[in-house]
Amino acid sequence: MGRSVNKVQIIGTLGRDPEMKYLPSGSAVVSVSVATDESYQDKQSGQKVEKTEWHRMTAFGKVAEIIGQYLKKGSKAYFEGKLRTNEYEKDGIKRYSTEIVINDMMMLDGKQEGQQPQQNGQQANNWQQSSQPQGLVPQQPMNPNQPPVPPANQPQGAFNANQPQNGFGNNDQNIPF
Repeated sequence: MGRSVNKVQIIGTLGRDPEMKYLPSGSAVVSVSVATDESYQDKQSGQKVEKTEWHRMTAFGKVAEIIGQYLKKGSKAYFEGKLRTNEYEKDGIKRYSTEIVINDMMMLDGKQEGQQPQQNGQQANNWQQSSQPQGLVPQQPMNPNQPPVPPANQPQGAFNANQPQNGFGNNDQNIPF
C-alpha cells in the first residue's frame, strides 16, 4: 500500500472548559470540545443557514498542559492532529467514536488575564512578516521626512535585490528590450 495521510486542521471555539486528567505515569491528558461554524445560502428559501459542527479532541503531554492552562470555554484556537477511532461495547452492542488527537495548537485570542497580548496567533511584539528575503522585520510607522531604517538583521549598506540602490525605483517596464 502506498503512503497515506491522517491529518486534521481545525480553527474553532472551545464549547466548554478543558477537562484535565493525568495518566498513572504522570503524563497530562486533556479533553476539549471544539465548535466550527459554516454558513451557506439555502437554494430553495434563499435564507442564510448557519451550521455548527462539534469536534471531540484529546491532547497528551506538554500540549495538554498548555491547553489546560491557557484555554477556557469560548477560547479560539488552531488545532492540528490526526483522527483516531475508538471501539467500545455498550449494552452488548459494538460502538465507535471518532476523536482528534491534537499534536499542535496555536491560541488565536487576544490578551487574557496574566498573559502577553497576541494578535493573529503571534505575540504582538511589533514585528510583521515581510515578503522580502530577510523574513521578519520591525514594523515602523512611516515618516516621509525621515529615511527608512534598515532591518536589524541586515547590515548597513547591504544589497537587497528587492530595493533599488539608485533611489529612482524599479522602472523595468521602460527598458526597450
